[in-house]
Amino acid sequence: MSVSNILLITADDLGADTPGCFGGAGGVTPAMDRLATEGVVFRRAHVPIAVCQPSRSAMLTGRWPHRNGAEGFEPIHDGVPLLTDLLRPAGYRVGILGKVHHLEPVARFGWDYVRQVDELGMGRDPRAYAAATAEFVATAAAQRRPWFLMANAHDPHRPFHGSDQELSHFTAAERATIPRPSRVYEPAAATPPGFLPDLADVRREVAEYLSSSRRCDDVVAAVLGALEASGQAERTLVVFLSDNGMAFPFAKANCYLHSTRTPLIVRWPGHTSAGTVVSRRFVSGLDLLPTFCDAAGVPAPDDVDGRSLVTLLTGGDEDRRDHLVTVFHETSAGIRYEMRCVQNERFGYVWNAWADGAMAYRAENMQGRTWPAMLAAASTDPAVAVRTQHYLTRAPEELYRLDADPDALTDLSGDPERADQLTAMRRTLATWMRDTADPLRERYLTTVLDHAHVTALGRLRPFVC
Repeated sequence: MSVSNILLITADDLGADTPGCFGGAGGVTPAMDRLATEGVVFRRAHVPIAVCQPSRSAMLTGRWPHRNGAEGFEPIHDGVPLLTDLLRPAGYRVGILGKVHHLEPVARFGWDYVRQVDELGMGRDPRAYAAATAEFVATAAAQRRPWFLMANAHDPHRPFHGSDQELSHFTAAERATIPRPSRVYEPAAATPPGFLPDLADVRREVAEYLSSSRRCDDVVAAVLGALEASGQAERTLVVFLSDNGMAFPFAKANCYLHSTRTPLIVRWPGHTSAGTVVSRRFVSGLDLLPTFCDAAGVPAPDDVDGRSLVTLLTGGDEDRRDHLVTVFHETSAGIRYEMRCVQNERFGYVWNAWADGAMAYRAENMQGRTWPAMLAAASTDPAVAVRTQHYLTRAPEELYRLDADPDALTDLSGDPERADQLTAMRRTLATWMRDTADPLRERYLTTVLDHAHVTALGRLRPFVC
């Protein structure tokens, strides 16, 4: 396998269902949609944790947050190998655009090329991204070196385009560096996702989000355009994904389907077939590091948690990818809300270790217009009242029929007819916790599984319904 350049493009808080190639409204993401026709689309890709810094740290270590040290906004532990540690000895030039301080300690990554957020129009200027990409690639070519570039768009992270938050968050000088999206959306053209109520202020905020998503796509187009102009596209593995779901209630900073599912697209000339869709197999952001190692011709550490995607990218299959675990530890404010989730083709199971009936959930996804609109509607709409109360306090366990209820609207954990599925998912999670040395394993065994399950756990293998 020949050594490839590697271009990793990330969106910030882009929901998996937003790009048109993943079922979103047509026209919002033309560059992403075009890339999808040129490579492989993964319908069941997830990040391991739905918040920025730990998600990105997991990508570049291939390890679960509790195994790399970055459970929240902490630095990766010393001694944990980084992707850049593996690529530099092979001659790679390594660069990063935006989100630099969301991979810490920054100095350990040893970046050869860095562009900070304020050098990139607050992470939202396509022209700045194009210029930086062109400069980085040209220098690598002059040095006759392969390269790895992580191009991180700051859209559609809050504050959204046209929002009140945008005016209060950025100074006038900063706002002057941020271009208008190539398309701006109005509330009438913005349909809320199924996990949110269709309220006027929700539509307004979704429209702002879509405008920011379009500007994210503008950045993707600019970076890909610079790569094409460099003449190195045919020698470059391109990966696009989001670090987590959209920053709305029931998405980012949780363990629901729409929290961790990510719009993963991979184009690798000479290896992938254009227009391929992988619809059944579950893949993870943890799989990126071993995949990049394969592309670079360097060995991945033996103890990484991810598995290379090369088999799936080149037309093969892996039947071990029939389910997936995701986690959550703490919010950007440092508040711990420990959660674990198991998903398979049919069901999703969530354990909320923090849910005690008294502690209330609070996170960044409740800023802006949507959550206040839900609270106001709850005063007159019983269904919205139930939904908001559930979001605040949760139940210790939740079970959803995701193939029929992807928005997780109906909790089946108390349904006697679903007892077998609940038991199966519990066993799968307990086995994963054992295999990864999850610090909460003993707590889970003693508070959720009964004595018979604990006694038999050593003999159990994951059972997925």
